[in-house]
Amino acid sequence: MSISFDQLERKIDQMVAICASLRGENQDLRAHVASLEADKAALSRKIDLTCERLEGLMERLPGE
Repeated sequence: MSISFDQLERKIDQMVAICASLRGENQDLRAHVASLEADKAALSRKIDLTCERLEGLMERLPGE
């Protein structure tokens, strides 16, 4: 009986370690996603600003 309890205890310890590892990995991935979303928003604002500036320049061009 004691051998099976030892094996069970080892398995439980392994599961706890795996869960802790996955929890940490999940936190890292969430932080990475948040960073990428912030980068995406900043790039989107730059694109919008560039489009507005180009439209302003095109309006200044003499017409044909």
